[in-house]
Amino acid sequence: MKARDAEPHGTVVVRESPRGGGPPRRVLELDRNGAVLTVLRWTEDDRLAHAWIKIADDSWVMIEPRAKYEPPWGPCDRLWHAVHPTAAAHVPLTTFEALAYEAIDRIPVLMEPARLPAGAGAAVLNLVAALAADEGQARLEYRGPYPTEQLFLVLLESFRYHTAHDDPLAAFMAGRLEWTPAPHERACPAPGVTVHLRGRVEKVVWRERLYYRPDWQGVHRYAPRRVHDVDGAVVCSLWALGDAIEDHLRLDPNGTTVEVIVRPRPTLPPRRVPRGILDGVASAVAALSAAPLAPFVREIAAACELTWSSLDGHLVTAERTHLRISHALRQTLARHLQDATTRAHRLALGLAALTELAHLLGDPLRARAQSHLASLPPKAQAHALEGVDSPEARADDARRIAAAVEALLADTDPDQSQRE
Repeated sequence: MKARDAEPHGTVVVRESPRGGGPPRRVLELDRNGAVLTVLRWTEDDRLAHAWIKIADDSWVMIEPRAKYEPPWGPCDRLWHAVHPTAAAHVPLTTFEALAYEAIDRIPVLMEPARLPAGAGAAVLNLVAALAADEGQARLEYRGPYPTEQLFLVLLESFRYHTAHDDPLAAFMAGRLEWTPAPHERACPAPGVTVHLRGRVEKVVWRERLYYRPDWQGVHRYAPRRVHDVDGAVVCSLWALGDAIEDHLRLDPNGTTVEVIVRPRPTLPPRRVPRGILDGVASAVAALSAAPLAPFVREIAAACELTWSSLDGHLVTAERTHLRISHALRQTLARHLQDATTRAHRLALGLAALTELAHLLGDPLRARAQSHLASLPPKAQAHALEGVDSPEARADDARRIAAAVEALLADTDPDQSQRE
């Protein structure tokens, strides 16, 4: 016997009673327009046989329970990728700690998250949260060895945390955080657009670009592509220095209608960013990174070139050693500087802009630094991982950051000296 329930934002969940009795099991999820989002099949003894989950690029990932044995975890579930569940070619992705899907008791450890297509990890965790909510699970823990900030942010999309600690991220990294299942709903109001809803539009995926709310259960999330409210509408924008600098989409509050905001393509010619600015950005990224990675961040950045460029829909791009920053960010900083009446105000704006550049370029620089570190011989890796930045290196970083702020102001607002 099958039952259909409607979630608050229109998602239809189909449940089926097991042949041997017991509570109905989720077997199908449809978005508000009838598009299939998730398909689950259960065995006669009430175990998950497999689950297919659609992700934002319209491809699918499949969960294959207990497909492999991985020391030290024991039985593991495997993830597969395919263009469609009926496609002949399925590509193995990675494994994660096996779950009893009929009685979920924890958040699983994923072995190689970097091998997943964009959004797949979040989709799998959202299904875990939905099944746990169906089963009435009040609190779950993550007991794995990789309680990273990135995982914390992904879990915020499908769970709500509980802790007495003032810093929930620190509590998570220390293994002192519990999570209540709070899955989001997904809707596909237009081709290529996926909306995540949980009381409001929280996240939008469009053209493989991710737009987030900056506030998640009291946690501020750095969101250079931001979801925000404007005059009763939900707008997806590029965001920097406290401003929306380029709007891309406009939705109604329920995410049912989508308007693409057409903008003229930027045409400003490239402009080389002074070397001292990139040196300061590298020092800021090093300061925000794990200490053993800091020298490799500086080394990678030293081989790169940075330019102001006309970027269509992006704030930054990173291609090998060529890093590009949107002219729109420079123009936004220039507008703020025009309103600054004191040197202290201009220096604060310059430091804010340099920090913004460090956040935007931090991930590609760190990723390349990590790859470089991983390519070293084992003894060199071990030595690097034991290292810490010296006081001299930190002092040099501070000097480079201060010089970079001055260089950024001069490059953005060449007439500033006449007003000081």
